[in-house]
Amino acid sequence: MNDSPIRLRRSALYVPASNAKALAKAKSLSCDAVIFDLEDSAAPEEKGAARERLRELLSSQARPSCEIIIRINPLCSEWGTEDLLAARAMRPDGILLPKVEGPKDILAADEALEEADAPPSVKLWAMMETSRSIVNAAAIAELACNPAARLACLVAGINDLVKETRIAPLRENLRPWLLQIVLAGRAAGIDVLAGVTNNFRDMEVFAKDCSDARSMGFDGKTLIHPAQIYPANAIFAPSSEELAEARGIVEAFSRPENREKNVVALNGRMMERLHLEQARALIRRAQAIEELEDSEE
Repeated sequence: MNDSPIRLRRSALYVPASNAKALAKAKSLSCDAVIFDLEDSAAPEEKGAARERLRELLSSQARPSCEIIIRINPLCSEWGTEDLLAARAMRPDGILLPKVEGPKDILAADEALEEADAPPSVKLWAMMETSRSIVNAAAIAELACNPAARLACLVAGINDLVKETRIAPLRENLRPWLLQIVLAGRAAGIDVLAGVTNNFRDMEVFAKDCSDARSMGFDGKTLIHPAQIYPANAIFAPSSEELAEARGIVEAFSRPENREKNVVALNGRMMERLHLEQARALIRRAQAIEELEDSEE
């Protein structure tokens, strides 16, 4: 059984670094991760000010206690290098790279962080939001197979994919590409996050998007509004029914007569050792959520 700590990423909220009011609220939010955005949410003339505003926040007591990710501008842009160096100095848990198209983009950022003497704890997240990123998903994710790799998460960028491909933004159209992201992430053993839901006022639509993403295997979802945090956390958490079933599987394999068996019968179904591994992982995830909620009380 894997006893390594579980990093919950059910909800990852984008917070514009150019918005002082949004930054001030970040510490009080119950999302698993905050993605401070220096890219899309900051106009060209606001880039420098947004960077300085974020630096001030993360060096103060208002720094959030959840996982902190900073989305920078592309390294090839006029702001990218300065963003990366500034982000490294802010001691985030990770840096989100936009417009990733292939392994070279990850390797370039990794090299820049090594030159800046960034600690190994600073991870890289990759936005999968271009045609090339989907075509190269497996090669991008494979970089995480190196034990020293920084790549830790793939993030679906639906809006940019729709814009670039000119595809109708329907779930059935996007599903094959989203599943490629999930498959690549699973093959490399890293997390995968679903893209945003633009209609933040319609919680019914948002809940359906979360359920669809979870059914495809995503670990969580990126968000654009604090109102989306609670439903995302709830939907990407094990349900009481799932938890009861998992405990039943663990209990069945723990019986003396079953401890050496590879297959057992439970409630009319045949359960293999792989189901036991899945059950234990789900229980550990539920325990991590419970511990997090207890710490926030």
